[in-house]
Amino acid sequence: MAPDRPPGSVLEAVLERVTYANDETGYTIARVATERSGSELLTVVGPLLGAQVGESLRLTGRWTSHPRYGKQFEVWSYSTVLPATIQGIQRYLGSGLIKGIGPKMAERIVGHFGTDTLDVIENEPGRLVEVPGLGPKRTKMIGAAWEEQKVIKEVMIFLQGVGVSTSIAVRIFKQYGDKSVEVVKSQPYRLADDVWGIGFKTADTIAQAVGIPHDSPERVKAGLRYTLSQAADDGHCYLPAPNLVGDAVKILDVPAELVAACLQESVAAEEVVREEIPAGNNIVPAIYLVPFHRAELSLAGGLTSLLRGGHDRLKAFADVDWERAEQWLHGQTGAELAAEQRQAVRLALTEKVAVLTGGPGCGKSFTVRSIVLLARAKRARVILAAPTGRAAKRLAELTGHEATTVHRLLQLRPGGEATFDRDNPLDADLVVVDEASMLDLLLANKLVKAIAPGAHLLFVGDVDQLPSVGAGEVLKDLLAAEEIPRVRLTQIFRQAAESGVVVNAHRVNSGQHPVLEGMKDFFLFPCEEPEEIAQLTVDVVARRIPRKFGLNPRRDVQVLAPMHRGAAGAGALNIALQEALTPSREDMPERRYGGRVFRVGDKVTQLRNNYDKGAAGVFNGTVGIVEAISPDEHQLSVLTDEDESVDYSFDELDELAHAYAVSIHRSQGSEYPCVVVPLATSAWMMLQRNLLYTAITRAKKLVVIVGSRRALAQAVRTRGAGRRHTGLTHRLSPAAGPDAGRALPPSAR
Repeated sequence: MAPDRPPGSVLEAVLERVTYANDETGYTIARVATERSGSELLTVVGPLLGAQVGESLRLTGRWTSHPRYGKQFEVWSYSTVLPATIQGIQRYLGSGLIKGIGPKMAERIVGHFGTDTLDVIENEPGRLVEVPGLGPKRTKMIGAAWEEQKVIKEVMIFLQGVGVSTSIAVRIFKQYGDKSVEVVKSQPYRLADDVWGIGFKTADTIAQAVGIPHDSPERVKAGLRYTLSQAADDGHCYLPAPNLVGDAVKILDVPAELVAACLQESVAAEEVVREEIPAGNNIVPAIYLVPFHRAELSLAGGLTSLLRGGHDRLKAFADVDWERAEQWLHGQTGAELAAEQRQAVRLALTEKVAVLTGGPGCGKSFTVRSIVLLARAKRARVILAAPTGRAAKRLAELTGHEATTVHRLLQLRPGGEATFDRDNPLDADLVVVDEASMLDLLLANKLVKAIAPGAHLLFVGDVDQLPSVGAGEVLKDLLAAEEIPRVRLTQIFRQAAESGVVVNAHRVNSGQHPVLEGMKDFFLFPCEEPEEIAQLTVDVVARRIPRKFGLNPRRDVQVLAPMHRGAAGAGALNIALQEALTPSREDMPERRYGGRVFRVGDKVTQLRNNYDKGAAGVFNGTVGIVEAISPDEHQLSVLTDEDESVDYSFDELDELAHAYAVSIHRSQGSEYPCVVVPLATSAWMMLQRNLLYTAITRAKKLVVIVGSRRALAQAVRTRGAGRRHTGLTHRLSPAAGPDAGRALPPSAR
């Protein structure tokens, strides 16, 4: 056993500034003031995540000397202390900790009550109305916020005692309120299911701290669900039982026999579903989390019902004179359809489910426009949708017809249930969904449930792009199912063939190196080291592109990185790009949350689906610009790319991340005037053809690759990862029979 750590020194200080904070580890570098230090600030380092600027802290740790930065205090643990001086109280109240009190109001309150301020707020909050500018409504809000902070602090003390960081503790409190301690003590694994941002590993650490045994069946079953949810995050709808057991053994560090036994119990209790699924030439015992199994059954059933249903809401096209229709179209558009496009138009208007796929420059958009024009000419009700706001905007511009996001189309309510479903279908004769490669299993199922019997559903997308961020690869599965009618456009049109972006996208997709010489819209800035790549990327975005092409670096240029981590990853690039494009200004408020600082003008993205925000929810991947920060109201406002202003309270900022640089996965469905792609060999495992192809096809006018020629060559020659574990194609096959969608009975498991 390691010797016990000697008792540490205690330092009482006011937190003045956070220099660096790591969201994942909690490690923080900060500057503090003490009574003795006067105007000179001291450096403290250690687990300080959650401490607010202006708070008085009691820090336990030791003094050390850093070879470069000199004397600093290494923090082992900390607690907050209420300040006693007028200056300390004013700083504490004005720090943004209590909703309704900003710096100016804090000055007024402390000016009125002096050193009794905190005692008044604690015991006589009604007296706050004595302060000029504070009415009964705001006074009540301040009192309530103070009480909530008190309860949170009590919960924090317990949670910190079992190893929970402050930021995680806040989320637990928001979920369970006064019952937080009870839930953590008795059902710690619930946290992984109920609290966004808490995974199995955090719940497992807490469970062991409260005494749950390492080989407890409760722990093993929670670990099995975690392993399946991790697989879903990687895109799989199920895992073969041997894979699941093997992966869970590594995570849980318990015998395989115990994991297998707990898996059997979980299947018997219907916590997970086991079913035999054909995979290639084999039959695999597939283990599903219940929501994914239900969704796959439902989606296959819904598509089959649409395909085979007798009613047809576009029956006018069953006996149309196509030559005449195409002549009329030519008169409307001034362009003639190619043979593949004509086939796609006829298919969409005569088949109730169809897929249109093809790469850039092959005329997907013009084909969709033609389909919409013909359908509307027959007075059909047409709905156009796409998975993201940017994609929906682009679809509307290209077709001249209104388009919306799939989420808004379905009117998802709090909890994720859709207003439109089988019992309340969309009033549409034709529904066209663009960027269908982005549709994951759960969203595709919600969409298909909302299509009225007899209506036509057309999926449009590029199957060679990355599959959806969520579980499943719906577009690929539909194209692999012989029952689903489809057309693939392959002809590149002359105008598109003159674009370096289009030419090189197709070259990369076919495994050929992009042409880098003589292109006016496709460039490589070669450099090798990740740090050098990051520096050059910032220079290209902030200075070179705006100077040469007149593009706005925030609005028109998007950095797409293969990875989040590393010197040339999206995380580090966001920090550097923010400093270059939206630096700190004394006259502008900013708000730190964990390791991030939010400023007015920042480009940000939503990290999870939140059905309670905005008019109809705000969804994972939504991008916007921070338009206002209000310290008094504890609120930050974002203008999204759907032109909606959405408010976030300061304790909701874990839902936002900076978006100057995003991962290529997160860019799906979006299109930008210019794309900058940093490629470093440190991202070796991520350098795959469909990743690079997706990045290139996000650009409308210009692609700039910054990085290693070797990394570029690796991305071009490496085929993407193998197929995901899904059963949708099998369920759509007539050979699957009527039992294709049924789970095995217990006797057969």
